[in-house]
Amino acid sequence: MPGPLLAVAVRDSARRGFIAAPLLVLGHGILEAVLVALILLGLAEWLKGDAATAVISLAGGAVLLWMAVGMARELRTLKAPGAEPAVGKAIGGPGADATGPARSVLDGIVVSLSNPYWLIWWATIGLGYLVVSRSLGAAGIAAFFAGHILSDFAWYVFVGVAVSMGRGRLSDRFYRGVVGCCAAFLVFFALSFGYFGMTKLFRLP
Repeated sequence: MPGPLLAVAVRDSARRGFIAAPLLVLGHGILEAVLVALILLGLAEWLKGDAATAVISLAGGAVLLWMAVGMARELRTLKAPGAEPAVGKAIGGPGADATGPARSVLDGIVVSLSNPYWLIWWATIGLGYLVVSRSLGAAGIAAFFAGHILSDFAWYVFVGVAVSMGRGRLSDRFYRGVVGCCAAFLVFFALSFGYFGMTKLFRLP
């Protein structure tokens, strides 16, 4: 399902090249591993409550809106990335952004955490998968989690490759349009999450 992580994957792949996609998934995977451990320790029931959903939705919407505003403010000065290899720039080549790799990992964590539907999925559907896999012991849980992360990795690497292959062919105007669309998607998700959080908030006793 398209969501905030996809919008950020498109933006980062256009900006930093292919390497951004697996780094985003790394951040996403680190967060999911922590969440799976917490769910197995009994966090799932709390996550399904209205109070938790309201807090996560409102905070997540605020974070996504902050990210979208930052992207929108950059639009006027953005230049399309050149055709030079993105990996060299990402790991410290001439003109490299030294915070690039760490920033993509952090983006993967923050954007995933800001999505209340991601947390609700893990507290419901994901929990069901964990119950089934846990019947096979630690190996079953590891196999389920590995398959889940590998599917994310395959999809976002595909997105990263598709976007980064066109980096050298983008005009400044088209590149700004891509980033602008990503910002607009984040605004949409931010407002959606905020509305979802408010509906849960007003249901609290």
